This record gives sequence, C-alpha cells and structure tokens, in this order.
Amino acid sequence: MVSLSPPAHRLSLLDRWLYRELLGPLLFGVGIFSVLLVTGDVLFDLVRRIVERGLPIGPALHVLILQVPGLMVYAFPMAMLLGTLLTYSKLSSSNELIALRSIGVPSRRYVLPAVVLGLFFSVMSFVVSDLVVPSSNYNSLVVLQTALGRSMPTSSGENIIYPHFARIPKADGGSHHGLARLFYAREAVDGHLKGITVLDMSRPDMLQVVQAREAYFDQDQGSLLFLDGKTVSLADDGNSQSQMRFEEQIYPIGDTPLRLAEIPTDAANMTVAQTRMSLTLLEQTGDLRQARKLRVRLQEKFSVPFSCLVFALVGSSIGAQSVGKTRSRSKGFGLSIIIILGYYLLSFVFSSLGVQGVLSPHLSAWIPVAIGLTAGLALLYRSSH
Repeated sequence: MVSLSPPAHRLSLLDRWLYRELLGPLLFGVGIFSVLLVTGDVLFDLVRRIVERGLPIGPALHVLILQVPGLMVYAFPMAMLLGTLLTYSKLSSSNELIALRSIGVPSRRYVLPAVVLGLFFSVMSFVVSDLVVPSSNYNSLVVLQTALGRSMPTSSGENIIYPHFARIPKADGGSHHGLARLFYAREAVDGHLKGITVLDMSRPDMLQVVQAREAYFDQDQGSLLFLDGKTVSLADDGNSQSQMRFEEQIYPIGDTPLRLAEIPTDAANMTVAQTRMSLTLLEQTGDLRQARKLRVRLQEKFSVPFSCLVFALVGSSIGAQSVGKTRSRSKGFGLSIIIILGYYLLSFVFSSLGVQGVLSPHLSAWIPVAIGLTAGLALLYRSSH
C-alpha cells in the first residue's frame, strides 16, 4: 500500500503556505526599517562631513556600507514585528484564520511558523552582532579617519588608571592584601604610555613616587620599560627622602595598563569574548561601576537579538485578533512603531537600573524579554478564545 503522507522531514502544506505569506512582509519590514535607520543614524552625519570637512564621496559610501551590519541588528526585530503583524492581520481579516480554527487548527499551530522565524532571526542577529559588527565598525572608523587625513593608532586611550592589588609585607614580618601600586598614564599611543606617575606602596614604612616620560612593554622582560624618569622615596614620617634619576628602568607591573588602554569605550564594538576579557581587566583594577555597566552590556548582547522572538510572538498574536478588520501597511507600521518605542523604553529603564546596581545584570537585561514574551502569550491565548 502506498502512503500519501509527506515525508517527516518535509514541511507541511500549512507551514509552506504560512512561510510564503510571511516572506513578503518580512522583506518589506527589513527594507523600510533599514532605510530609516541608515538615513537617521549615519547618512545625515556623512553628508555633514562631506559638506563641512570635504569628505570624499567614495570613502563616505564605504563607511555607509560598513555601518549597515550594526544597524541591521536593530532592523531585524522591527521587521519581525511589522511582518508578522501585517501577515496575520491580512489572514485574519480575510477569515482564513477562522477557517483554520473551524477545522481544528489551534492558534498556537498557525503562529508557530512566526515563532520559528523569530528564533531564526534571533540567532542570525546575534551572529551578526558578535562576528561582523565589531570589525565592521572599527573598519568604518579607519576608513573615515584616513579619508579625513587623520592617523589611526593601533591602541589609544587617555587618563589610564590602574590600581594594582597584591600582598603587601608588614614591618612585623606578616603581610596583608591591599593596594600595592596606583598607576597613572596621561595617554597611550601606538603601544607607548605617556606621562606616567606611579605611587608604589608595596614596601613597609616607605612610599615611592615613580615618574617617567613614557613606557612600553618589553616582551623579553614581561614588564613595562620606563624611559627618562625619576624615583622619589619617602619615609612614613615625611622627613627623609631620596631621589634617583634613570634613563631606563624595568617596572614589574605587566602589560595590564596597555591592555586597559585598548578597551573600547562602547561595548557594541566588542565581541562577547572581548567583553568578557575587558570585564576581567576592569575587575582587576577595582573599577566596580564600569565593570557593573559592562556586565549589563554583556547580557544585552544576548537579550537584544532575542527581541526578534518577542516581536514575532507579539506581532502574530495581535494580528490574529484582527478578525474582520483590514489593517493597511501604514496602520501596521504605525502600530509597530508604538510597540517598538514602548519595548525599547522599557529596556532602557531596566538597563539603567542594572547600571546603577539596583538590579542584577541578568535581571536588567532579561526582564523586558520576559515581559514581552508574557504579553505575547497572553495575546495569543486571547486570540484563541
């Protein structure tokens, strides 16, 4: 006897039909939101640079292309919301969803393709943000600086502060863990630290102040090599002191100050691995506020792409409730903007609470996702009754 059922690995007729219906509105959403984001976030700034600073059009277009991946991470969730909202509103207004329910197809079944697409776009958005965006953003900065006649240093930073904690010996022979050295450099350029001052408290009853014109990391010694400086030693009573000048001096502090200078100021320009490395460095320096902020941004690297799934569920559930109503693209776009603004405002509030330490980084990043999924499930339950 020949079976007429399709092979298990093939999509059902219902799934193929729903995926085809979703494809057009999704592509429309990706296109419209990409244009809006590019125009509002990048294009106007490039036009201003072309007019005011003489930026050539060729490099400007190159910068524009390199900025697109970073904007697509935010375009995907918006497109998912608009696409699912328009698709299921159309199916509901034409009574096709009623027909499906009349033959026993539950709401969760015909919403499933939207959820699968939302999960797929979530994964794709995370991959793009982690593997493509950091390098493309850096390359766009290199192209822009080069076109404007500016050099792009291999590493740069200003006011680098590194508190070095270690075991400090006591005068009675014991020891305690505390601040051993406080390192400061005015700036870092191309692997060289400039304007260095170190307060060395690693010796009992003695404070040393080390100043140097510049320093760089000596690979052979595994430490910083100070150039053209002096060392001033002060006793606890402040009366006795000694001063010694040097042309070169190895200082046992490792390369952490240089690595601190290389930390990007924006977590969006770092991969997950780089963010975790930067977090470790900040914790070592004792900068707890900046470390807490980076923990929140690290969690948001996962939660922001996951908003594709949230918007897929919310958009399809709202659209499935539009029985007998015809929602045009303009109305769907307007409703999508309202939902997007509300969701990102909620995310901003909880993110700020996480940075301030009111909430843990995990809660501040994932509570908006949990609220969005709960709202989507509630809307889906309502549409099925």
